[in-house]
Amino acid sequence: MSNDRPARASSSFHFLAGLSTGVLSASLLQPADLLKTRVQQSHSTSLIHTFRAITRGPNSLRQLWRGTLPSVIRTGFGSALYFSTLNALRQHVSQSNILASAGVVSIPASNVRSSSSSLPQLSNLANLTTGAIARASAGLIMMPVTVIKVRYESNLYSYKSLFGAGSAILKHEGIKGFFSGFGATAIRDAPYAGLYVVFYEQSKRRLSQLKEVSDSSILTGEMKRTASVPINFVSGVLASGLATAITNPFDAVKTRLQLMPGKYGNLVQASRQMVKEEGLRSLFDGLGLRMGRKAVSSALAWTVYEELIRRAQSQWREADVSL
Repeated sequence: MSNDRPARASSSFHFLAGLSTGVLSASLLQPADLLKTRVQQSHSTSLIHTFRAITRGPNSLRQLWRGTLPSVIRTGFGSALYFSTLNALRQHVSQSNILASAGVVSIPASNVRSSSSSLPQLSNLANLTTGAIARASAGLIMMPVTVIKVRYESNLYSYKSLFGAGSAILKHEGIKGFFSGFGATAIRDAPYAGLYVVFYEQSKRRLSQLKEVSDSSILTGEMKRTASVPINFVSGVLASGLATAITNPFDAVKTRLQLMPGKYGNLVQASRQMVKEEGLRSLFDGLGLRMGRKAVSSALAWTVYEELIRRAQSQWREADVSL
């Protein structure tokens, strides 16, 4: 009976750990998300001009955090769904004899102990696939909240409340309106998440190898927290920067589709129209803001998440031994 309890606790803890990290990052970084939305909604709007317009207006501080509630709901529960789904997929893959024989689980357990990771170590293909599936699944479920969040942040709509925003979308666009831009979102999020996990795990592995860890810094076969935390954070920043740069065009198109679905139609039409009217550069609007925000939020979320999981697993092991 004691063998089952840690597994159940671990599954629920992954959800709660993801929820906590999502709420934290969304609350702290909402101004960057709002500025990115404003810059992407019109190619003629610069970051400096947008920031000045907001700060010179009434209630400037409050305006910078406009849309925080839908952001917290979306990012909090989105992260909870993502991390718990990703954990379930990774655990399944790592325990599959068939996949192991095919080389999907690439790193022997004896070598994992010196890594800064507290998660199953998989091949690049498995990391790419599990990350993409987990993110696409969470994105589909949270899509209505994402649409409301983007429109609430934009100054193209004068929504007074989240309920008012939802009611207006349902009245004028129907259920379909809540999934505007899902194609671009899925094409952005799935590759981003997959690439992020690949880059993140590779970076952790290489930084762990580069970092000289003496015998005294290894505790019960795992790298000490003092060594793993900075490695995980730096790896998160590097992985996020690379993945964000590659997938930013889909983010720019997604924002236009969610703000002006009637004008841009679908993913292909929006891409062509943006390039035709504003040039190829329009696909990289908001890249600096998105890269900066993603680097901090992803590094923070993954570092805190892995640390919470590491501590929880340590406590469950100690409880198992005592039983």
